[in-house]
Amino acid sequence: MSDDVQNRLAELWPPFGLVVTAGPLELRPIRDVDIPDVAELAAAGIHPPEQMPFSVPWTDVPAAELGRACALYYWRTRADLTPARWELQFVVRHDGELVGVQGISAIDFPVTRSTESGSWLGQRHQGRGIGTLMRQTVCAFAFDHLGAAEVTSGAWSDNPASLAVSRKVGYVANGSRRLERRGRLATMHDLVLRPDRFVRPPHPLTVHGLDGVRRLLGLDG
Repeated sequence: MSDDVQNRLAELWPPFGLVVTAGPLELRPIRDVDIPDVAELAAAGIHPPEQMPFSVPWTDVPAAELGRACALYYWRTRADLTPARWELQFVVRHDGELVGVQGISAIDFPVTRSTESGSWLGQRHQGRGIGTLMRQTVCAFAFDHLGAAEVTSGAWSDNPASLAVSRKVGYVANGSRRLERRGRLATMHDLVLRPDRFVRPPHPLTVHGLDGVRRLLGLDG
């Protein structure tokens, strides 16, 4: 896609012009050109099949249908974005290689200043500290560039890796819930992070294309 086309698309939908970098990590809102590669990475494996780390078990979709399901989901998050309810899904690259997806979402953010983080990392990229850096980067973006007062998250009780990442970043326990998962009872631990406890990324953030995104989210003007 030419730079001119990308610039024109960013004028129509400002998140297409947003780029967040922190050392070797780059986050960009997912574009159509990214979706096949994201689906391929997901299909290659995120977690063992007997486990389910997600609140919505989207990885249970048959592999042949995963690409279409991903496309529909990412298109829907764009179409439904308003200041009252929004979700930004970033494709994550580490040293230029696609490694996963990092998201943040919010309801009534101009008033609540509360946003929620969620992410996944391709299985072959896990265990290298990338998941922690992803979370630190998106939290720094939320606090420093969107004006968030808190970032929430959650993890199932049998997902120690996610809970460990949360502890490293500074999240603290915020209650638990009894929920259905794959037809069975499971416990979701809720977590919250506020600026005074935030363990910042080891690299400073560089953010491009922020102004249009802030206006779109109702944060300026």
